[in-house]
Amino acid sequence: MLTEDTYKTITKPSIGELFKDKNSKFIGYAFPVENEDQIKTHIEEVKKEHYSARHWCYAYQLGTETTNFRANDDGEPNNSAGMPIYGQIQSFEVTNVLVIVVRYYGGVKLGVGGLINAYKTGAQFALEASDIVEKTINKQFILKFEYKNMSNVMRILKENQIEILNQTLELDCLLEISVRKGNAFKIFEIFDQFYGVEIDEL
Repeated sequence: MLTEDTYKTITKPSIGELFKDKNSKFIGYAFPVENEDQIKTHIEEVKKEHYSARHWCYAYQLGTETTNFRANDDGEPNNSAGMPIYGQIQSFEVTNVLVIVVRYYGGVKLGVGGLINAYKTGAQFALEASDIVEKTINKQFILKFEYKNMSNVMRILKENQIEILNQTLELDCLLEISVRKGNAFKIFEIFDQFYGVEIDEL
């Protein structure tokens, strides 16, 4: 069960098994993505690899607390390709993901119903082949304190299993930390009340 501070995504690119219908072949790909530049790159790579295919339809979803998505039919009839692919992204409850389904046309029209089924299945196969993981939504803070407070700060971080992203340890120390959203308020309060430590949200 996903809580409010977790989300599911995939860890690495995957290729689904081939789906065939009336001589048309459909191959689904799933990629983990963080931004639209990565999406563009993956689409270009798949088009290069399958340059003789007829269609490269895709859908993606980005974001955790607020998401944005896009579905592209790439010349297939309206909503017969992109939306069925996006439906599978929703059904697998994943985000920060791009799914592309490549179609090699087999000379026989499938009709809208056939296309919806083929693109949905291509996307489903790609996501079934993926390694899906649950991650936490984190907030980042910066801690500023004098070196003499180091051991106390480190003890609190260790007790609460908080990840340190960056550190500058001199007379004045700076630590950039990542805290699970569900614990962020508690950790902020601890350090906010800690004399000699400044905490700011990044």
